[in-house]
Amino acid sequence: MQPGRFTELFFLDEATALAAGHRPCALCRREDYASFSEVWRRTHDEPVGADAIDAQLHGERVARLARGRLLHRAQLEDLPDGTFVVESDAAWLVLGPKLLRWTPAGYSERRTRRSGEVALLTPPSIVEVLRTRWAPVVPFLHPTALV
Repeated sequence: MQPGRFTELFFLDEATALAAGHRPCALCRREDYASFSEVWRRTHDEPVGADAIDAQLHGERVARLARGRLLHRAQLEDLPDGTFVVESDAAWLVLGPKLLRWTPAGYSERRTRRSGEVALLTPPSIVEVLRTRWAPVVPFLHPTALV
């Protein structure tokens, strides 16, 4: 990575990128970034702009002292589609009444969504954006999620 340059990142799909705490690129995905920023503005009191959004998301996904992954607690039944949770050291996508297990090649195992407390992988600020049913221009989910 070069200092002062943006980092090229590629994810399985938009839901995976959001769960990792990344927003649409303001340069190469300007339309998606503008749409995302507008929803962010409506759902957050925090400042809007790439740097401000990135700082908020970084604080929600990285534990300050340990510099490790930061998980949040949430009620599974209250989470919107596109959110990721962690169970048994695996990432699971919330989609309707199901949880889909994430793998680098796509979504595999499916199981029924239950109720109760879970470890939330997607940053809480992103969950608020997902609650609005934000519709990005790029495909939101990998095709294996829809079979």
